[in-house]
Amino acid sequence: MPPSSPSASAPSQTGPPDAGDDGLIKVRDAAEHNLRHVDVDVPRDRVVAFTGVSGSGKSSLAFATLYAEAQQRYLESVAPYARRLIDQGSAPKVGSITGLPPAVALRQQHSGGSTRSTVGTVSRVSNVLRMLYSRAGTYPAGRTPEDLAGTFPRDAAPLDSDSFSPNTAVGACPVCSGLGRLHSVDDSKLVGDDSLSIREGAIAAWPGAWQGKNYRDILAELGIDIDAPFRTLPAERREWLLTTDEQPTVTVHPVRDAHRVARSYQGTYMSPRRWVNHTFATSKAAHLRAKAASFMTGELCPNCHGKRLKPEALEVTVAGQDIAYATSLPLAQLSAFLDAALDHPDTRALPAERRQAGHALIAGLQEQLSTLTDLGLGYLATARTTSTLSGGELQRLHMATQLRSGLFGVLYVLDEPSAGLHASDTELLLTALRRLRGSGNSVFVVEHNAQVLASADWIVDMGPGAGRHGGRILHNGPARELSGAPDSVTARYLSADAPAAPGPEEPRKPREWLRLRGVTGNNLHDLDADFPLGTLTAVTGVSGSGKSTLVRRALAQTVREHLHADGAEAGRPAAEAAEEEEDGVPAWAPAEDRVTVRSSAGLEHVDRLVVVDQKPIGRTPRSNLATYTGLFDSVRKLYAAQPTARELGYTASRFSFNVPQGRCPHCLGDGVVSVELLFLPTETSPCPVCRGARYNPGTLLVRHRERTIADVLAMSVEEAREFLHDVQPAARILTLLSDIGLGYLTLGQSATTLSGGEAQRIKLVSELHRAPRGHSLYLLDEPTSGLHPADVDLLVGHLQRLVDDGNTVVVAEHDLRTVAAADWLMDLGPGAGDEGGRIVAQGRPEDVAREGGTATAHHLARYLANRPGGRRTAES
Repeated sequence: MPPSSPSASAPSQTGPPDAGDDGLIKVRDAAEHNLRHVDVDVPRDRVVAFTGVSGSGKSSLAFATLYAEAQQRYLESVAPYARRLIDQGSAPKVGSITGLPPAVALRQQHSGGSTRSTVGTVSRVSNVLRMLYSRAGTYPAGRTPEDLAGTFPRDAAPLDSDSFSPNTAVGACPVCSGLGRLHSVDDSKLVGDDSLSIREGAIAAWPGAWQGKNYRDILAELGIDIDAPFRTLPAERREWLLTTDEQPTVTVHPVRDAHRVARSYQGTYMSPRRWVNHTFATSKAAHLRAKAASFMTGELCPNCHGKRLKPEALEVTVAGQDIAYATSLPLAQLSAFLDAALDHPDTRALPAERRQAGHALIAGLQEQLSTLTDLGLGYLATARTTSTLSGGELQRLHMATQLRSGLFGVLYVLDEPSAGLHASDTELLLTALRRLRGSGNSVFVVEHNAQVLASADWIVDMGPGAGRHGGRILHNGPARELSGAPDSVTARYLSADAPAAPGPEEPRKPREWLRLRGVTGNNLHDLDADFPLGTLTAVTGVSGSGKSTLVRRALAQTVREHLHADGAEAGRPAAEAAEEEEDGVPAWAPAEDRVTVRSSAGLEHVDRLVVVDQKPIGRTPRSNLATYTGLFDSVRKLYAAQPTARELGYTASRFSFNVPQGRCPHCLGDGVVSVELLFLPTETSPCPVCRGARYNPGTLLVRHRERTIADVLAMSVEEAREFLHDVQPAARILTLLSDIGLGYLTLGQSATTLSGGEAQRIKLVSELHRAPRGHSLYLLDEPTSGLHPADVDLLVGHLQRLVDDGNTVVVAEHDLRTVAAADWLMDLGPGAGDEGGRIVAQGRPEDVAREGGTATAHHLARYLANRPGGRRTAES
């Protein structure tokens, strides 16, 4: 019997009746993050679900303790030289763990912007497909081994697999470098507003900050009037400064204010056209390439016609089709194509050795494709870029690889594997989890989904609250016994009388309609969609039916273009937002990854667009919750107003850890230092000078209520809410963060450590605390992903209040509780990929459920039938 955790209730700590000591993973004194010196025994060879409200400690136990310890033990067996090349992380704070097998972690990933990364490269289908074309393809006459013997030079031999990859030098089309499109600068876009002067920012296609000012100062030194409206400059001068390839160097004498010394320097000019071309071709920063691409036009490569490969690779066929055709097929259709290829005349005509190789490669491919299809990914095309995939889709792609690995005795730790899955697709996931378990492995999932929890063999429920109010084991036992845990919030939502999500007593009626006509992109083909304004609309459908394409790309793109918002989202400055990827797709992505809308109506009723996604809120560890939401500005002003600060002449900038005057000179404001250990990995530790405070001693002399500004950054949102209750707008922002379920986060927590759901709610709060500006349209893509039902209620309550305040909210969503609380439902389908992309039902959720006929209607009807009572208001 597993021993009870000191804080656990007796009924929840019963052990598995048939598990001896050799069948348990025993954790003693786990204290990572908010874990309260937890002792817990978890059975191996089971599907174990770790659950609890956001911030309760479930990920701290599953990932930061169990998986981290398994990794540390593995790395001890790796040679020191090789070990330094691996991102090792830090050892968990735990007394001991016994019975721990080797572990593999499959986490949620928010895809980057590289068009080189595709479904095929992640799933490794592309590797085998390229080998198939190399070894068993039909070559033009004179290029097969038989025809080449003693006739052609060496370089005319059949192509190897790299020749069929657009990501290699031997395979990529030499004209477009394997991108499939050619980009050229559109000179008409280089100038944003020609009524402005160059000093006022007439030239849009330049970098911001100092470099843009540098180019303006150089033009002034060259004798060009940078204060005259751009349109009044002579045409020849305008043409030269916008497009010249010359790079004159001059001595610049910058103008500075009275408090700073101006030093002259040698500055080299770069025209906007040259800057765009140079940045697009050489920059490694996705946001800079995206900005450069916004001033360019793209056309299909005339050499490869968008197929990205050299002509000789495209001459090789299997079953009469080149590899570009094969990779364009959805995985399910690719499987059918390969089946047909086995008996195709071209295949039968191959020499016996190559025909045998083809059959073996196709058999291996079919096994891979079967696993992917079983996970509900058959609608994805091999060539689809990962930048267009959700985190859940990426995780399932990696899971498919593990399912085929045939490993035995491994601990798989999965992060919200149900994220982004429709209720009907979740059954496919559960089958995959059981397969991993049936192969002799242990499967630990961090989950909130009721379907997954109900099917788990074992549940570890954490809580009862978040942050300092969590970190205890409330239940550790079979799922059916969870109801016996008195402090468990999870048990409340899994019971027969689980509460409904907040919503009006009756669905709201639309005030106006926003209409899109001819939406085309991915699997949407000439789709017409009408969105009611003044309501909460849920866009539903099975995974891959086209929800995100319609909402986050087509709708967002159309409204953004109408408002000329340049991508300003969720309260971020337009200049910052413009540097991000547009519509979830890099600006340089292939045409097939983009979305078009033929016409629209009703846009005049929308004054503002807010897109709230789950992308990280910062690119560096220096970005944190306090800086992103803007509350830190008022904190710095507060400390600058203290008597000590006034006596010392400190301004608000002194209290930034990003400026030399205020930060610790040793760690430069990071709070940690890195130590290079030659053959060992780089170690990080608290700065020995500031001890992690980030600031220098002079800055820390200033106190407010006996706390330094470093102390404030170390506070949780809940603690800071009490400490800064009289400081606006910080108090208002902290109240919103607490009310939306983020009271456990610390103000100085690095943005790179936040989950997608946490980042999304922080973005929403950054928007909610601002003064209302007309009718806003809020677009959210799966906002409940990664949230406990109790946290879902907090989020949905805020969304309902936004609608009550006269705004419109549209969510692409799977969560049935959220869908049932919506005013309007738009259901896409009926299937995924080419079998989806149509509106199969729409109307009030109750009406759609009653009419039936779709997968969403089926599951929604079951939920409504089992839900006690009706809707409940946001206040109830």
